[in-house]
Amino acid sequence: MDNIRRFETIHDYNIFNNNETRHPLISVVDLSKAHPRQGSRMYFGFYTIFLKEVKCGDLVYGRNIYDYQEGTLVFLAPGQVAGVNSRGETYQPRGYALVFHPDLLHSTTLGKQIRAYTFFSYQSNEALHLSEREKHIVLDCFSKIEYELEHAIDKHSKKLIVSTIELFLNYCTRFYERQFITREKVHHGMVERFEALLNEYFLSDKPAIIGLPTVAYCANALNISPGYFGDLIKKETGKSAQEYMQLKVIEVAKERIFDISKSVSQIADELGFKYPQHFTRLFKQRVGQTPQAYRTLN
Repeated sequence: MDNIRRFETIHDYNIFNNNETRHPLISVVDLSKAHPRQGSRMYFGFYTIFLKEVKCGDLVYGRNIYDYQEGTLVFLAPGQVAGVNSRGETYQPRGYALVFHPDLLHSTTLGKQIRAYTFFSYQSNEALHLSEREKHIVLDCFSKIEYELEHAIDKHSKKLIVSTIELFLNYCTRFYERQFITREKVHHGMVERFEALLNEYFLSDKPAIIGLPTVAYCANALNISPGYFGDLIKKETGKSAQEYMQLKVIEVAKERIFDISKSVSQIADELGFKYPQHFTRLFKQRVGQTPQAYRTLN
């Protein structure tokens, strides 16, 4: 697992898995055509979505190890590194990988919106677990892309391929929303833990030392990726994680404003604002009054 295999092009990855390259920027890779191999770490210079159909070792992504079950989807953005730890044993890959280069999306609506699909930044232990019916839909999308790749390229090819990728990603968005509900036990108490984390944060001296809490800070403290965390909080509360934190800051600020021994600037500093005017601006946006006016009227 020490050496990293680098795949800069779609053709590189097709060769590695004994698949034909029908298009330089996209491929539906049949992993069962690959020779038996041992686990390795891999760098991908393109979007990669794995659908594995057999237990083949633990998926290693970042610092995390994930017991990769059958019927799960894992999403990788360009520049990410993942691999399989087969513990030195040889295994036969099974399943499919949809791989496409960012250049395929140039001048398309999907190219402008691809970052909205936040599951490309999820950790491996936040993979999408598919039902049999969902798996059928995924394979149907893959089949439609394969059909276009086997068809002679014409003026419709790119539009049909990209629109099918977008359809697939939109289905995955729906499936993740279902997963947030059906895997409630896994996520049980996440909002409560988030609230407790913020309470502890503002009772400490951390705001004055390191500033306002960030989504990345909270996600890391809760052992979850920022993307997955943000989407989960949005699903549970109807608010973004950033908005939720801003409302918490205002809640704490309202309590402290009544301590007339402290100036508004001191309170802003205690809450982690770099500049008092930033605190005043946010407070007025959320409350409709400046901190000083709120203190005077109440």
